[in-house]
Amino acid sequence: MNLEQALERVRTGPHGPQVAAFFDFDGTIVHGFSGVHFFRDRVLAGKVSASELAATMINGLRGTETEDDFERFVAIAFKAWRGHTEDELYEIGNRLFMTTIAGHLYPEAWQLIGAHQNAGHTVVIASSASRYQIQAAGDALGVEHILFTPLEVENGVLTGRVDGKSLWRSGKAQAARSFIETHGIDAEASYTYSNGGEDVEFLATTGNPTATNPDRTLARAAVERDWPIMRFRPRGTPGARELVRTVAAYSGFFGSVWTGLGLGLVNRSRKTALDSIINIGSEVSLALAGVNVRIVGEANAWAVRPAVFIFNHQSQLDPIVLAKVLRQDFTGVTKKEMADDPLFGPLLRFVGATFVDRTNTEQAVAALEPVVETIRQGTSLVIAPEGTRSLTPAIGRFKKGAFHIAMQAGVPIVPVVIRNTGEILWKHSTLLRPGTVDVAVLEPIDVNGWSRKKLGEHIAEVEDLYRHTLSSWPGD
Repeated sequence: MNLEQALERVRTGPHGPQVAAFFDFDGTIVHGFSGVHFFRDRVLAGKVSASELAATMINGLRGTETEDDFERFVAIAFKAWRGHTEDELYEIGNRLFMTTIAGHLYPEAWQLIGAHQNAGHTVVIASSASRYQIQAAGDALGVEHILFTPLEVENGVLTGRVDGKSLWRSGKAQAARSFIETHGIDAEASYTYSNGGEDVEFLATTGNPTATNPDRTLARAAVERDWPIMRFRPRGTPGARELVRTVAAYSGFFGSVWTGLGLGLVNRSRKTALDSIINIGSEVSLALAGVNVRIVGEANAWAVRPAVFIFNHQSQLDPIVLAKVLRQDFTGVTKKEMADDPLFGPLLRFVGATFVDRTNTEQAVAALEPVVETIRQGTSLVIAPEGTRSLTPAIGRFKKGAFHIAMQAGVPIVPVVIRNTGEILWKHSTLLRPGTVDVAVLEPIDVNGWSRKKLGEHIAEVEDLYRHTLSSWPGD
């Protein structure tokens, strides 16, 4: 089963909260094992003793063939958390998600979760990990229900003991069955997703089990039981090939900058220099990086100019993709810190970008005032209404600045929806992966009839337009 078939199965199947979708976490929603990041964090912080480190490694090497093996392993692993407060562990979980784990999120898993949410299903994450390891991801994905291995807590402080049965093998299956019974779930119409052979019983709790990135044991069981198998693109650490591609892409881009400047000098035209930098730079750098861009609705990018082009922002790759789509006669808005960037600062100043201090609302508003006049003179504006790059493909709250500018300048808003740039160049990564970026340029939105009083409602409608487009991509 491929991703589109899985999404179509959800779209065309029964809808409503009586249908549940249970997702395993490690290996299913995120690449790898999230517990490694927690353990490494404690080791680097000097909070794991030599004996604890040795015991954990020995038990890990022994493997977890039986439930007794696993219970022994988690007893030792969680013992190291004794004395920590719940607040401390939630803080560690949030920090690790932001800096590391979010980059290992499978885009395919996010799309599946979103499809179930759009169908009104009750989405559940079920994992043998602790809640502190999962909660941040659950919040980012909008998943309310989390089943996890319970840890004993006294007065907000962990004792280092497991409080009941771990959610591994029969423990996870029993937790899923209990949730189904408690919440009135239609088990036969529901879905389960997991990657491990230990989760055969868990997968069998619903009528629609899917072996997702299965190990050998689960792959064999899935074939025997005629369960569909899905495999996601690996999200591990980029290797030497990605390093070479990244260096080539940056070299090609800045080589194109000098070419554009040369053409501008020869023709004594700043516009020629800008258009050359934008066109040659985007084409060359994307090609060297192995990034293909597929555009839907490209005619909408030219239907009305000038305009305020807004885009969902997840990656440093977004501006280069937008340069390929829009090609000429636009400027942008970026955070003031980019003005001091040794590589991109001079280029951004040359193309006329506006630098905004996001920490000072008054100064930000003042900095944007000249942009209105720039638009009236014929130059379009490109701006990310979310204000900053997001950790996941989910759409964040849009700020009002872009919409105020469009209303003042009397030009339309043109939504540009970008899919997959976060997969190719994640927020905290510097290495590019090859792949395909999808771009949907939607029809221009006339803002002449908008009022400040109802601006919040109009913006919410645009946000929903982005969510709908991402969940039901044009042409898919």
